[in-house]
Amino acid sequence: MNFSYSDTSPFAIRNARIVTADSVFSGSLMADQGRITVLSTGADGLAGEDWQGDFLLPGLVEVHTDNLEKHLMPRPKVSWPVMPAIIAHDAQIAAAGITTVLDAISVGDIDPESVRMQTLNTCTQGLRDAADAGFLRVSHFLHMRLELAEPDLLHLFSPFLQDDRLKLVSLMDHTPGQRQWTDLAHYRVYVTGKRGWSEQKVDQMLGLLHERQQRHVLSNRQQVIRLCQQHSHPIPLASHDDTTAEHVHEGVAEGVSISEFPTSLLAAQTARQQGLAIVMGAPNRVRNGSHSGNVSASELARHDLLDILSSDYVPASLLQAAFMLEKDGYSLPKAIATVSRTPAQALGLHDRGEIAIGLRADFIRVRMLKDMPVVVGAWHAGRQVA
Repeated sequence: MNFSYSDTSPFAIRNARIVTADSVFSGSLMADQGRITVLSTGADGLAGEDWQGDFLLPGLVEVHTDNLEKHLMPRPKVSWPVMPAIIAHDAQIAAAGITTVLDAISVGDIDPESVRMQTLNTCTQGLRDAADAGFLRVSHFLHMRLELAEPDLLHLFSPFLQDDRLKLVSLMDHTPGQRQWTDLAHYRVYVTGKRGWSEQKVDQMLGLLHERQQRHVLSNRQQVIRLCQQHSHPIPLASHDDTTAEHVHEGVAEGVSISEFPTSLLAAQTARQQGLAIVMGAPNRVRNGSHSGNVSASELARHDLLDILSSDYVPASLLQAAFMLEKDGYSLPKAIATVSRTPAQALGLHDRGEIAIGLRADFIRVRMLKDMPVVVGAWHAGRQVA
C-alpha cells in the first residue's frame, strides 16, 4: 500500500505532449488499475482531463540520492528524528517527479562520527515501517553504498543481503589522494566546509584514512563481491568514481555492470568500451561542472558517454538536467531515458520507466517555465501523489 490522493479507478488524459522511448507526440493516455491501458495520437483523443499541451513523461527513476541524509542532519552536528526525516524526504522526492527511488544508504564512512554510522539500521527499518503503514508516496528501494575501508563492513552489510528492497550495491573508496579526491586541495575545501573539520583534523585524518585503506579495502572488496555473486538473485554492482582505465577493468573483472560518476574522460571511454552503464550527477550538469573538480557531465554527454543521470544531493536537479542534455546533442526521448527507462532497465525494473501500454502508470505532468521544466503533478501506479 502506498500514499495516495486518489484511487486507481480508470481515468484518461488528453491533449498531452507525450514522450515515449523513441518519439514525442500530442496524444492521450488511459490508465486503469495502476497500468497504462491506452495510448493514442492526436490533440483531441480520449475524453479526459485536458493537459493543454503539457508534457506527459514517465515517472523518474533515481538510482543514487543522498537526500535522506540532508533531512537526518539538517545542520552540522544536528540530528533529526528518523521518521519525520523519511516522510519529508519522500514528499520532496515525489514533488521532484521521482516515482521510483533507490535511497543511497551508506554502510561505513570515512568519518567515524558521521550521521551515517548512527542511522544505518534506524533508517532502513524506518523506510520499511513507513511503507508498510502506507505513508510513502513513491517506490523506495535500497542502494547500499559500501565504504570499503570500513573495518566492520561485512558485519554491517551482511544482513541486507536478504532484504528484498536491495537493488544495487556500489563499491566505494573515498580515501583522499585517489579517485574522487585525487586533488587534495579540493578535498580540504570540501571537508572543512561540509564536515567542519579544522586543518589540523584534516592532517590527522589523512594518516588514519590511508592506514584504513591499506588494512581493509582489498579484503572487504573481495568478500563483498563474493557475497553478491553467490546471492540467489543477482545484485547489480556499481563501481564508484573510476578515474583510470585500470579502475574500470578491475570492476569489469569483478562483475560490475554500472560505472557511477567516472571522474575522467578516459575512465568513461573505457567504461563504454567495456559495456558498462555510465552514471553522472545531475547537479554536475546543472552547474556545468563537478563540485570536486572532475570531468563534467556535459562533456561526457557531448561524447555520448552518459547513460543515466542521478540527482545525487538535489532531487529537483534530475528533471532539469535531463532537459539540459538537449543542448549536448541528445534528442528529448534519449534525454528523458537517462532518468527513466535506462536506469529502470539497469536495475531489472522492467515494469516501469517509459510510457507504454501494459507498464505501470508512473508518470508526471511537466510544464515549462521559460526553459525550465516544472513538475505540476505526479502519478505512482495510477495514484496522484504530488
